[in-house]
This record gives sequence, C-alpha cells and structure tokens, in this order.
Amino acid sequence: MYSFRNDYSEGAHPKVLQALADTNLEQTCGYGLDHHCQEAADLIRKLCAAPDADVHFLVGGTQTNLVAITAFLASYEAVIAVHTGHINTHETGAIEATGHKVCSIRAEDGKLTPALVEAVLREHNGTEHMVSPKMVYVSDSTEIGTIYTKAELQALRDCCDKHGLLLFLDGARLGSALTAPGNDLTLADLAALTDLFYIGGTKNGALFGEALVVTASNPHFRWHMKQRGAVLAKGRLLGVQFKALLQDNLYFDMARHANEMAFRLRDGMAALGYSFPVASPTNQQFPVLPNTVAKQLEEMGYAFEAQEVVDETHTLVRFVTSWATPAEAVEQFLKDLASCK
Repeated sequence: MYSFRNDYSEGAHPKVLQALADTNLEQTCGYGLDHHCQEAADLIRKLCAAPDADVHFLVGGTQTNLVAITAFLASYEAVIAVHTGHINTHETGAIEATGHKVCSIRAEDGKLTPALVEAVLREHNGTEHMVSPKMVYVSDSTEIGTIYTKAELQALRDCCDKHGLLLFLDGARLGSALTAPGNDLTLADLAALTDLFYIGGTKNGALFGEALVVTASNPHFRWHMKQRGAVLAKGRLLGVQFKALLQDNLYFDMARHANEMAFRLRDGMAALGYSFPVASPTNQQFPVLPNTVAKQLEEMGYAFEAQEVVDETHTLVRFVTSWATPAEAVEQFLKDLASCK
C-alpha cells in the first residue's frame, strides 16, 4: 500500500525533471566541466560562504564516501567512525577494500564526541604495527536520525586540530538535519568547521547526485575521482539537478516536508502506545513493534526496515518519509495501524 522503507523510492521533484528536460538537447562538454556544473558550484560556494572551496559532483553516497576518504588518506592511515556509521555498516567494506581500516567505536546516540575519538587514538599507539587514524567521519543526520549541534561539531573540530585529524561529514541526509527542530548549523558553519562535507541530493529530491564541498587542499582530487569511476561523462546532469534543487529554497522545503511527515507518523504511533527508544528529530523514526503487528502491516502492503531485535516478540523498526510522502498516506497508515491487534 505504501513504502516507508527509504527516502529515495520516488524519482525526482518535478522541478528537477523539468530542468533536465529543458536542457536535454543542449550540447556541453563532458565530465562536469560544463557551465551547469560551474554555475551549481558557484551557487554552493555562495550558500556556504566559502568562495575558495572546491565543489565536486558525484553520483551516490557510497561513491562519495569512498573517493573522499581514499583521496585524503595515505595507505597506512585509517578513518574513525561510530559503530552505526554508514561506512562501517552499509557499504560492503568499500573503505576496507582500498586498504584503509574503519576504526569504529560504539555510540548509543549515533554521534562521535572528542572523548570517543581520543579513545580510538589511545588504542592505536603510534607504532608501525598499527594503522594511524587520520580522519574523523560523522553523518548529519546520523544513521539513527539524530543531529549534531554547532557546539558538538566545533568540539570535534577542536579535537581534530589538536590531533592533526581531518573532519569529514557525510551529508546524505543533510537536508533533513538542517531543517530539524533544534538544529543550529548552517551550510556556512559546515564549510567552516569541516575539511569536507557533502550535500546529499539522492535522498532529497534528485534523481541521483551528491555535491561534495572540499575546503582542505587536494589539488589532484579529480584524479582520485577518475580512478574510482566517479567522473560522469554526462556530468552536466548533476549540475542541472543541483541548480534546480538549490534555487528558491526547494532543497530545504522538501527536507522540511519529509520531517513533518515523519513527526506526524511518530506522534500518531506514540498516541497508539508505541515507544520510540531513539529520539529522532528527522525523517527517520524508530518505533518498537510487536512482531505480530509488523507482520500484519506487511500483509497490508506496507514496507519498512527491521533495525534490530528487541526480544523474542518485539523488533525495533525504521520508518522513513521523503519529500514526496503524501499526508494521506501517513493518515491511512495510522488508521490501519490502529486496526492491528
């Protein structure tokens, strides 16, 4: 009946599709060197108040994480992430396949802190027998829907500066984070506090695409992109989409809608007595469902992800809303949930 499995089941926002249609027969040079990508990059630099930043357009999140991390690490260097971090759990060992270890550490709220970073550093004693952590990887919003505050990101920045580490922020769901209640970060803050971060398009209204903003020096970054298959011949398709996404606040309006649909879902389920162990202010919500209820919902045609087993009869599940989730689908789901026994 309706899928709450992820926020990229739909295609793209009509304005993005229209922009692609309007430029479909235009001839441009390839590999992201066209005027659409240049204009989109200039727009991003302006929004980030970072006129000297490098902006690169890539196809998807895993590809962006892989290229960004390997481009900045020597062969013996590693990246620090929480145990739920996407690079640690959902990318098929892509980082490790390049020879770079992901040093993961448990964080119940899905967020790294300076104390956790320093705990990892203490485990790696600086000898040639162990990898040398060089980068800190965080996600905003995180894989469990939580967000970083400016103070928390500043603390990580200070920690990274103290220990000579790079700070990389995965922004696959950045729109949801920046429009979440309690958020006090801006694109300009991210550009100032991280060495690199990206603006996720795939999960917020684009057909595909991520815009990576790099403030650290790496003059051969495009060489790394090409080597990893990340330079798209029809690169202008990425630039066209990001121009459409970032004009007239469309990107943020879509993310705000996804959050609002998630909150209606959360509040309606809570009113029916379901608990949410993870307090998420974004478009990912994690209720605990009896297995019998989950099965009934699936039989009704609803799709969602099982997150982890709570006990023999209950499972923590994930519901995700998107820029295209209609309010009617949420209300119908809540009615159907109320009928479950």
